[in-house]
Amino acid sequence: MSKVIWMVIRAAITLFAWVTSGYLLHRFEYFRAFSDIDNFIGMIPVVLLIMAAGGISAILWMRHSRRFAPVSTAAALLTIFSVTFFPVALRGDWWVNMIIPEGAEAKPDLSAYAPFSEGAKTAKLDEESTLALNAHLPRLDGATALYPVYAALAEAVYDKDHFSPGYVLCANTRGAYKAIMSGERDIVFVAIASREQLAQARGAGYDLQFTPIGREAFVFLAAKNNPIDNLTYQQIRNIYSGKTANWGTLGWPDGGRIIAFQRPEGSGSQTGLQNIMGELPIQAPQPLPDASLIGTNSLMKQISVERQGVRPAIGYSYRYFATSMYANHEAKILRINGVEPSIENIRNGEYPFIVDFYAVTAGEPEGDSKLFIDWILSPQGQQIIEKTGYTPIK
Repeated sequence: MSKVIWMVIRAAITLFAWVTSGYLLHRFEYFRAFSDIDNFIGMIPVVLLIMAAGGISAILWMRHSRRFAPVSTAAALLTIFSVTFFPVALRGDWWVNMIIPEGAEAKPDLSAYAPFSEGAKTAKLDEESTLALNAHLPRLDGATALYPVYAALAEAVYDKDHFSPGYVLCANTRGAYKAIMSGERDIVFVAIASREQLAQARGAGYDLQFTPIGREAFVFLAAKNNPIDNLTYQQIRNIYSGKTANWGTLGWPDGGRIIAFQRPEGSGSQTGLQNIMGELPIQAPQPLPDASLIGTNSLMKQISVERQGVRPAIGYSYRYFATSMYANHEAKILRINGVEPSIENIRNGEYPFIVDFYAVTAGEPEGDSKLFIDWILSPQGQQIIEKTGYTPIK
């Protein structure tokens, strides 16, 4: 009877090991994308799971004697190795010090949008604003891509005689979240916070309030002479999870290795990518084949870098930033699932990657900050958002 019980236990553990491996392969989309895995790094998680399940099976079912001790030891070590390194393999995180630089980068000339500056490109109302603020002007900050929006909103409402440039700054998304949590700013205009930023806010005792004020498209870009014009949602996930690493798999045989640029953690566009990927780990940045490809550290400029006669890069941004604020005329925006990120397709919801952007306060907005946010949601505020080039929330 004991032999039967032991056999049942071994069978149950073996089944559990293989079912667990199958579940993980399903959860991280290896079954769905198996035919599109075209590189060794992308295949390692599959190999490790098979090795782990196989090692457990071998340990359970092989004869345990001194003669087979080396084989049993090897199977145990193989299993431990596979389980230990599976999380690393999911991110392809095999490289030393492959950190995306966060230093100064080329960016658009924001002075062209500064409130009350001569010849400013800020959007204007067709009529006098229904709100005028002069005594306690809210201190604003935000993402680079949203500066034209909140600069125009401030210009429409703030009293020029009480205004100074310090009221409307642009520290980028990471800096804006730090500023709202430190109390240096009253309202920041950003995309949704990353998990880390939300955790930091909770840890510091801040209850960040997100008021959606407009919509935008999160877009993917490639070089203009790249023959690929359309990618599917699944192909995007395959690229940024490391399963697909060659343009040939996507229909461009001469494209070579895909150079998938990313942005620093906490930036608005990196959070946008994380939201698309969900629980699927994003591939860690791999060493560039040529250090010169780092270029200006501006993703918009890196899109058109050349390598061995082709321009094999892919990257991402927000539609308005990529087309109006800091356009690269040697780059193009890709369709996703056959849909282009036009204003019309943002309005009707057909484009797959539509995001809201927010006016964020540390707690419920009060005083002039509340008056300002309420006005932003009024027809006049939404008119400014639309005239700037974004899609109104209402």
